[in-house]
Order: sequence, then structure tokens, then C-alpha cells
Amino acid sequence: MTARPAPAPGAPRLGTVLRAREAGTAALVLVVFVATTLRDHNFANVNSIQQLLVGASLIALLGVGETLVIVTRNYDLSVGSVLGLCAFVVGDLFRHQHIPVWSGFVIAIALGAAIGAINGLITTVARVPSLVVTLAMLYVVRGVDAKLVNGHIVLPSQVPSAFAAVGYRNILGIPWLAIIVAVVVVAVSYAMRSFRPCRDLYAIGSNPEAATLAGIPSGRRVFMAFLASGALAGLGGALFLALFAQVDNSAGIGYELNVIAAVVVGGVAIFGGSGTVVGAALGALLLNTIQQALVAVRSSSFWSEAIAGALLLAAIAFDRWLSLRVARGLRSAKGAHRDLSVASRGSPT
Repeated sequence: MTARPAPAPGAPRLGTVLRAREAGTAALVLVVFVATTLRDHNFANVNSIQQLLVGASLIALLGVGETLVIVTRNYDLSVGSVLGLCAFVVGDLFRHQHIPVWSGFVIAIALGAAIGAINGLITTVARVPSLVVTLAMLYVVRGVDAKLVNGHIVLPSQVPSAFAAVGYRNILGIPWLAIIVAVVVVAVSYAMRSFRPCRDLYAIGSNPEAATLAGIPSGRRVFMAFLASGALAGLGGALFLALFAQVDNSAGIGYELNVIAAVVVGGVAIFGGSGTVVGAALGALLLNTIQQALVAVRSSSFWSEAIAGALLLAAIAFDRWLSLRVARGLRSAKGAHRDLSVASRGSPT
């Protein structure tokens, strides 16, 4: 009987840690919620819970697209500016052209996808680092947005009531906005688990050179990730308009940093190759719950940013430790396999 090499030390525990990451984030949300409720019982009423879900929805939606990009070892810093531009363009069309309600969503998604496609093309064809490309796009889109807005504001009276209803109505107490985002999260999560093109994103992020040697069209997959990120940011712009029913040139400012923080805190490795959109959504819910909890206990808003930054640093440090642990485990497994092969060749048959 041929002996099998022993598993690398710590490998089972490592797998357990990876599977428990999302559960840990969800548990932390519950801990913050319960602790705040004990301090302020109104924090657990229906209106408060609805605000928690709505407040996390836009960041979670953008986090879905950001996850697709980050798992390939790329970054999209333009999502906040794309959201702001799409929100104003749709609002301005409602104001001047009186377009159908459904077309507002289609136009926003199409505009966001076009910007995402530009990011993807420059990153994959010109081979410019995505951090540089999307940072430049952030400023370009902000400039275009400022030019289009030109001091004007889209007012609630200029947004169709049927469109704005998406932002404030609910079904069985669950906001429509949260339901839409949940559907997107579930659909993309299923795709990431079930379809090879989506699974390829993990291979690209884990080892780009090996993915290319394995025949994976890395450029095409990364391009599609940026395209999807832009399209979801465009949808986020339409939902932003529905939620607030008014837009100026400040819409979406700072969202990109909140999105990346939520994604990384939710378990998506900043170095690429691992993470899920469910974890990113839970990260958005955690950060929003912390922010609302601090408001409920009448604490300074400074602590919200400080805690978010601390969680981000902790998540990055954990991911780095995890990647080093995996590398050591792989080296140990290869060494054990090599020793076993040598012993097998030297033993009588």
C-alpha cells in the first residue's frame, strides 16, 4: 500500500477560519446591535432596523462590483463618482425630458457600464495599474459631473413619484431598496460559485501568471469585472436618486473609501484571490450598524471613522497573516510529498 503525505500543519484549521469569516462578521453585527439595544431600546424598533438596512444597501451594492474587481488584484476607485454622475444624469432627464420610469434605471446602468468598460480597457489593453486608472477616472467623472450640474439641483418635485417609491416603500416591513440589493448579492454570489468565468476571477487573483498558463483569458475576465463594477455603480446612482429624491454635485463623494473598507472588513482579501460578495454585504452592514449605534448612544462621529479604519487595518493584517500561513503550508506539503517520493523509490517493491 502506498502511503499518502500528511496534510500540512494547520491546514484544516485554516480552512475552518476561511469558512467562518462571514459568520464572524455577521456575529459582530449582532453583538453591536444587541449591545446598542441594551443601551437604547429604540434601536431595535422597526424604523431603526429599516434605516440600518437602507443605510447599508448602497455601499453593499457598490461592494458587490468592487469585490469582483478586488479578487483579481485590481481596484476600482471610481465607483462613488460614477454613482454621483449617473444619479444626476437620470434626475436631469426626468426634469427636462420626462422619460419613462424604467428607462431611468436602464440609462444609469448603461452609463455606469460604459465608464467601467473604459476602466477595464485601459487596465487590460494599455496595462496601466488599475489604481492609477480608476483614480484618474474618479477626477474625470467628478469634473464632468460638476460641469453638468453647474450649480443646479434635482429637486424631489422633479423626480417621478413611481421612481422615488423605490427608495421609501417596503414589502412586509422590508425596504424595496434592501430587497433589490439582496437579489443582486444572491445572484452574483451564485454566479461566483457556479460559473467558470466567474470562478476564473479567483484564479487570476491568486496567481495571474499561472492563470494565463492555464489558458484563462485574464484580460477579458478583468475587463468584465470592471464592466460589472461600473454597471452596478450606475444602478447605485439610480437607487441613490430614488432614495434621496434630490441630487447635486456632492452625491457619492467618499463612497469609494467606504466601499473598499466594507469589502475588506467583510473578508475580501485586499491582495486578491479570495472573498465573497456576501461577506462584502455583511461588511457594509457592520460598518453602518456601528455608525448608527454611535449616533444612538450620542457618541462623536469621529469614532465611526476611527473604528472603520481600525477594522480595515485589522482585516488587512489578518489577510496578510493568512496568505503567509497558506504559503508555509504549501511549502510543507511539497516537502512532505518530495520526501515520500524519495522514500518510495528507495524501498523494495
